[in-house]
Amino acid sequence: MNDIKENLQELAAELRQTRDELRVQISLAKAEARDEWEELEEKWEHFRARAKPVEDAVGESAGEVGDALLSLGKELKRGYQRIRDAL
Repeated sequence: MNDIKENLQELAAELRQTRDELRVQISLAKAEARDEWEELEEKWEHFRARAKPVEDAVGESAGEVGDALLSLGKELKRGYQRIRDAL
């Protein structure tokens, strides 16, 4: 009977420690995701503000700017996917 009690106490202690460690890791992951989200929001605003004029522009320089915006858009997409994966 004491063996069962001791085993349960040991198991409970292990579970408590694992749970506490995971709680900290989850909090850190949330903070990292929040930081990345804030960075992506700044990039989104940059993208959004410049996308419309480029859509309307004509010429080679507009193409270069368009390529840069496409690159930024792809970066945003990867960042959003990282956040989705983290959650």
